[in-house]
Amino acid sequence: MSGDTRAAPMYCPYCGEEDLRPHAESHGAWECRACARVFTVKFTGLLAAAVSTEGNPS
Repeated sequence: MSGDTRAAPMYCPYCGEEDLRPHAESHGAWECRACARVFTVKFTGLLAAAVSTEGNPS
């Protein structure tokens, strides 16, 4: 999947503000204009319980 199709964060995980911009110096990084932090968000995976089928109790 291309990096252009990923969802953007809606708010800063540190201060909660919504004024976020892509950080030019790091691919995939975001900068918060309110608290001046630069951060990345990474999808790690799904929990096994979340992907179990309805017919199989977990």
